[in-house]
Order: sequence, then C-alpha cells, then structure tokens
Amino acid sequence: MSEAQAFFDAGDATWPAARRFDHGPWTLREGQGGGKRVSAATARGAISDADIPAAEAAMREMDQRPLFMVRAGEDDLDALLAARGYDVVDPVRVLSLPITRLTDVPMPPVTAFCIWEPLAIMAEVWAAGGVGPARLAVMDRAATKTGILARWNEKPAGVAFAGVHNDICMVHAVEVLPHQQRQGVATWIMRAAAHWGQAQGAKRLSVLCVDTNTRAQALYAKLGFAPVGHYHYRQSTE
Repeated sequence: MSEAQAFFDAGDATWPAARRFDHGPWTLREGQGGGKRVSAATARGAISDADIPAAEAAMREMDQRPLFMVRAGEDDLDALLAARGYDVVDPVRVLSLPITRLTDVPMPPVTAFCIWEPLAIMAEVWAAGGVGPARLAVMDRAATKTGILARWNEKPAGVAFAGVHNDICMVHAVEVLPHQQRQGVATWIMRAAAHWGQAQGAKRLSVLCVDTNTRAQALYAKLGFAPVGHYHYRQSTE
C-alpha cells in the first residue's frame, strides 16, 4: 500500500469528507451524503476482530451504514469483514500518468474552461449524471480546485472536477452528456485538467475508476493511464 499512499492522500484531500478523524486504529469519515469515498472507514495499521465493533458504532452514531475501504495488502482486514458478512462493493482502480503526457497538445479555443464556482449549467450536467448537492458540497471543501466545463458543437458537452494535493492532480466526477458522447469530449476534459494541474505544480494526473465502468477504463488506458493502486469497499448488509 505504501507506493499508492500518495494517491490515497490526494484522494482524501481533493475529495474531502465533512469530517475526518482518528478513532482507535481507524480513520473515520463523516460523509453527509457525499458518497462512499467520504464515508468509509480505513485502517491505520493492524486490525483485530475486536476492533471492528467500535468503528461500526461510531459510524452508526454519524447515521452512516458501516462501510470500510479495503486497500491492497489489507487481506487480513478483508477476511475479518467477510467473516462478519460484509459484502464487497465497487472495486476501484487508482490510475495515473505523468501529467506531461496530456499537456503536449494545446487546448483549442472554447473547448474547455476551468471555472470555480460552478456555473448553473455545470450543476445541471452533474445532476443529470447523479452528482447532486451533497457531492457539490464535497467539491467545495477541497482547497486547490477547479471545475471544468467542456463545449462541443457550440453547446455544453461535459463537466469534471479537479483538485491538486502535493504533486498530484486528481480528477473526479467526469460527466459527458449522452448526445455529446463518443466525440472525444472526455479526452479534452482530461487534457484541460492536465493543463490546469500543471499550472498548479502537479507532476502526475490521477483518476479513480470503478472496475465495472469498462468504457472509462478503455478511455484511460488509451490515454496512457496505468494502475498505481486499487481498493474495494466492504459494506454492512444491515
């Protein structure tokens, strides 16, 4: 997990929970409806079966269903949660490439704009993709950030959110409108994120992609992204 830790740290910083705190051998997150990444507990070291109930209780006190992120190398934790009946949810790949791989081509005029705070049309596009107010609140908590609005055929085409932590620019919440898909919009969004991230001092561009999103996985592979880590969630069946 040590090689991937910089990317996990960037994920926490660029997609931050409402509250993140240590609780015994755990790091807990209060998500306030912002999704799994900002609600999951992670282990800070070796975990025993006796440590799990305290994390479960703390998550229930936050009105959250018990949820754990299990990263590469945490096989013992995975087995303990499986024995308690926790289901595997959303295996995710952490992907990255040197940022210069996507800054080699200048951005065509009026193809993509880096904007914060989001315009109303950006919120509408995100909402159409299931990214609602709670996730917009997650974005707003990030320190160094931008929204990206892409245009194609002289109309809004897609959006994304990017943040920088240390030398990593991480891109989240990429959404392309259905009638604008398969025209290269997502590629221009990623190039716009790379140009913006490079201007903030980032040296690597990274995304988190669910394994089942095969279309996105194919796009990122085509652009040159390679895996640098992976994780999945274990969720209570309650």
